[in-house]
Amino acid sequence: MLSKELETDFLNNLNANQHILNKICFIYGSCNEGREDLRQEIVLQLWKSYESFGGKAKFSTWMYRVALNTALTNIKRRSLNFRSTSFPEPFDIEEPESDLSEEIRLLYLAISQLNKIDKAVILLWLEEYSYEEIANIIGTTVKNISVKLVRIKSKLGEIILKLQGNENV
Repeated sequence: MLSKELETDFLNNLNANQHILNKICFIYGSCNEGREDLRQEIVLQLWKSYESFGGKAKFSTWMYRVALNTALTNIKRRSLNFRSTSFPEPFDIEEPESDLSEEIRLLYLAISQLNKIDKAVILLWLEEYSYEEIANIIGTTVKNISVKLVRIKSKLGEIILKLQGNENV
């Protein structure tokens, strides 16, 4: 049985790191309903494993790891259940906050079109995690993260150019 003190500590940490939850749900959720389902699943997984967290890493690093693993598992489960190749068009994606600049919205839209691992890597990099921290969270090497980031940045540039071309039509 978890104590009231542990529950309060968990809620304080969760509230202080809501931006992580928002970003992952926005990038990995397919629609508003899907994002809310993913949010609930992530919070449940965080809560279930909080007692074993133990503060061995920063809470935000641990939260990213659990949230990304939950999001990736959720994607895998959906693909096994539905076996469908039709996904919503990227233009159906709603922004997490309406006060974001056009550049940030465009970046989020471009990120949403990356594969699931590339999304995780670029989100962590944008949060200013070190290559070593990203490698630890993703479960790969620092060299692999370095190579991935070069490729992801290039791919994002191409996607953004395409998206800007579609806006001008």
